[in-house]
Amino acid sequence: MKVFCLGGAGKICREAILDLVQYSSFERITVADFNEEEGRKVVEWLNDPRVDFVQVNVFNHEETVEKMRGYDIVMDGTTITLNGLSTACIAAAGCHGINLNGFGEEDRSHDVFVQNGKTCLPGFGMTPGLTQMMAMHAANQLDTVQSVRVSHGSFRPIAFSKSITETTTYEYDPQLPTRVIYENGEFIQVPPFARPREIQLPEPYGKTVQYIIPHSETKTLAKVLKDKNVNLIEVRGTWPKENMELVKALYNYGFLQNKKIRMNGQELGILDCISEYLYQSEKGNKTELYGYALHVEVTGMKGGKYYQYTLTHTHPASDGTIEGWEGLRAYTRNVGIPMAIAAELIAKGIVEKKGVIIPEEAFLEPGIIFKELEKRGIFVHEEVKEIESADYAILA
Repeated sequence: MKVFCLGGAGKICREAILDLVQYSSFERITVADFNEEEGRKVVEWLNDPRVDFVQVNVFNHEETVEKMRGYDIVMDGTTITLNGLSTACIAAAGCHGINLNGFGEEDRSHDVFVQNGKTCLPGFGMTPGLTQMMAMHAANQLDTVQSVRVSHGSFRPIAFSKSITETTTYEYDPQLPTRVIYENGEFIQVPPFARPREIQLPEPYGKTVQYIIPHSETKTLAKVLKDKNVNLIEVRGTWPKENMELVKALYNYGFLQNKKIRMNGQELGILDCISEYLYQSEKGNKTELYGYALHVEVTGMKGGKYYQYTLTHTHPASDGTIEGWEGLRAYTRNVGIPMAIAAELIAKGIVEKKGVIIPEEAFLEPGIIFKELEKRGIFVHEEVKEIESADYAILA
């Protein structure tokens, strides 16, 4: 099997490639990136005879398609704004595809994947991705599902890469139509910082106040849990406290609208200027606590009784006591590893459905993902408790 790792020079994608080197059965692993210097550094760092480098520019569709042809799967680590272009290339090349974001740009290529008998799985990292697996693990044990609340803490610098800066500004765009909750059978658009809720994350992260974010879990879980009469789905997230304070201040002052200003004869977006400053600054590239923490709460009924499932996840510490998980790598490995696991499973033919699909359709038994994560020191924990009907109503 052969895998084409698009955007492979990025800090997250290179960790996914490392996981393929350490655990997968791929016979050829190609680092593909526009930045040849950084791409070749990744090849040197991995130091494995199966790994090579190809320079690629997804804006050149035909050339990119030709370079992808013959690979079993393309593991796409490019940014949100490139996913429409990159997915079109993957579809035309006749490869399976997977990426981290899943914001919907991939859907336009659905018919081409179907025609070629291939699968494209957008949005499979920690969240979206592992979060859907955790929610479905609980939902599969219930007769009906009343509510699903997905939460995560993403502890990383606000601007350690261009794509992360882009994600930050995208998710808190005041006009973003995809920032929704699912309630009483309807998708309801909400503004930034809507529905604050205190979430107890596993240590060392602790209690955090989280807000609704525009992640795909809201729509994917609504689709697959419709027959279980799900009434409420909310997806929340947070970053380090000082990052959240900054983004909230930018929102309150209108900076997130990215209005144009004139400076020295040039017209610039004010938020673009701030993003560029953060990317170039030391403050934008450091934080005190690194890593990832997931918290998924599912309430429902089974056998006439009410239950609450709480699933969390933990990973090796970022304090330097575990080699390879130091500092920022505790974040980037958490995101990249699930994508690598899913990429190999798709390439092996484990996923039967064709076209652009969602995580819940790809892996009907979430345990297959959990078992692979355990090999890497990443664990999913489950707490189940029976609750009274009055408490159930409050939780719902």
